[in-house]
Amino acid sequence: MAARGVDVSYETIRCRTIKFGPLIARRLRKKRWPPSPRWHLDEVVCNIGGKRMFLWRAVDDEGEVLDVLVQRWRDTEAALKLLKRLLQTQPVDPQTITTDGLASYGAALDQLNLRHLHRPGRLRENNRIENSHLPIRRRERQQQRFKSQASAQRSLTTHAAIYNTFNIQRHLISRPTLRRLRADAATAWAAAVA
Repeated sequence: MAARGVDVSYETIRCRTIKFGPLIARRLRKKRWPPSPRWHLDEVVCNIGGKRMFLWRAVDDEGEVLDVLVQRWRDTEAALKLLKRLLQTQPVDPQTITTDGLASYGAALDQLNLRHLHRPGRLRENNRIENSHLPIRRRERQQQRFKSQASAQRSLTTHAAIYNTFNIQRHLISRPTLRRLRADAATAWAAAVA
């Protein structure tokens, strides 16, 4: 904004983000390719508004964030809610679901008759999602913690869609391919904010 000669306050940007962020994220999600059918699920503890909350996350085996859910509890109901959301919103059915050793995942998958897809992660099998917690921890520090469960949910789901659009694994591709993928991401962003 400053480059365009427009002087705005942080509060104006925050209000615009709250108003237009979910809409932009929804448009970006519609333009994405279908994710991989190999899913990784995990939960991480966050302090939100001085209360201990659990951030339930799902990523595919390529690192794309499938869904984020902020819950107060770390139990079967919370795992079941995440799995139901995933099954409803994702365009592909899972082939495998890798989790950590938490028994709530097994119980939730039993209720959905998907136990045959479950792979409880041992050692490094669930590293994909453990490493994908890092951008969230960075975002949490920048915002000096989240203030409420609703604002954390809104912020993290919006950030996940934007992260999926612009996260290009540079070390795996050539420079011309990287330039093409960056141009595609910029085009998708321009279409989403238009």
